[in-house]
Amino acid sequence: MKNNLLVACAAVLACAIYSCKKTATATDNASEQVVHAEDKRLATQVTTFAHPGLLHNAADFSRMVSKVNASAQPQTSGWDKLVANSHSSSTYTMQGPVAIVYRGSGTPENYSKLYNDIAAAYQNALRWKIAGTTANADKAVQIMNAWSSTLTSIQGNADRFLAAGIYGYEFANAAEIMRSYSGWAAADFTSFKNMMLNVFYPVNHDFLTNHNGACITNYWANWDACNMASILAIGVLCDDSAKFDEAIAYFKSGAGNGAYGHAAPFAYTDQGGLAQCQESGRDQGHSCFDVSLYGAFCQMAFNQGQDLFAYNPWHDTRPRIQGMCEYIASYNLGNTVPFTTYNWGNGQTCSPQSQTVISAASRGDIRPSWELLNAHYVQLRGLSSPNITAYALQVRPEGGGGDYGSTSGGYDQLGFGTLTYTR
Repeated sequence: MKNNLLVACAAVLACAIYSCKKTATATDNASEQVVHAEDKRLATQVTTFAHPGLLHNAADFSRMVSKVNASAQPQTSGWDKLVANSHSSSTYTMQGPVAIVYRGSGTPENYSKLYNDIAAAYQNALRWKIAGTTANADKAVQIMNAWSSTLTSIQGNADRFLAAGIYGYEFANAAEIMRSYSGWAAADFTSFKNMMLNVFYPVNHDFLTNHNGACITNYWANWDACNMASILAIGVLCDDSAKFDEAIAYFKSGAGNGAYGHAAPFAYTDQGGLAQCQESGRDQGHSCFDVSLYGAFCQMAFNQGQDLFAYNPWHDTRPRIQGMCEYIASYNLGNTVPFTTYNWGNGQTCSPQSQTVISAASRGDIRPSWELLNAHYVQLRGLSSPNITAYALQVRPEGGGGDYGSTSGGYDQLGFGTLTYTR
């Protein structure tokens, strides 16, 4: 009864929070959510999946091979960045596996072993797929087999949900690249998929369903987004349409801050469709992390025929994802952007909180996540996104895990977008 009362209170407060009064420069989603409620609940079902079909598809790999073989720029600079990273070496020494990954609490707190080995699996997979080097393929398979035969659970404090989300979608991407390798035994591939289904997915699903028992607005957008990305990636990897649809439906109509309209709650029509990020009043490191996650989520969906890059049920000047990334890029490049007071409920009791100004903390954060957005919106669709383009050029050539420090933030995205996305 107590839990039901808390849920009911959270729902009431969430409704109040997401029904903020409109200003002259910002539009919220309160009335639009009602108008488009049915549209947002429905996810177009995918029953047959294209493989490879997560961050990269067959056409993408053909382009990468062609560009690198022709020594084309900037793709070749991205290839050189990949080859120079020690994680991409076929002689990389694994840091794991372990039976239980701990993040946030637990002894030992060992999640760095997982994110380092995932970065190595992905980078070796890329080198094999582009250059055909079997030594790299064998290293990627060795890493994935070791973990799938050992890992039994992901534990810790609330940070365990971040571990399951971030590393879940990243590991699935490495496996999606390697699924066609003849040297990966079918039984071992099945074992890997079982690990994703039985170790990662239950944690992802539990978070999106229960939010660790907290008020629905307690967790920032990236918590939902990484778990959405993991469920989507697992759905594709395992040809599980129910999981794929679960992730798409949450993006469109989820209750938490990671859902489309909550992640970018305010759109500024008088500012060319810039959209304020839910984490902009928190700090810029996490705002830029949202760029990484939503770009990856939309890219994976796009490669399965779901165009969430263009999803725009409120008919904004720009789709919210594009507008949000433009907003984040603009501010982090040193420009002034509008900011609407953001109110939310914190903790289990929905204690009222408020942010009245954008945060300058971590301003100028560098993450290898901008080439994906520039390639899609500017190069593929021909849409103007000057701030996204400027940030992509500033980070170019993008590296990956191992190029941006040893802590987890440097491994929060797989990276190498200059090589993998630039057209």
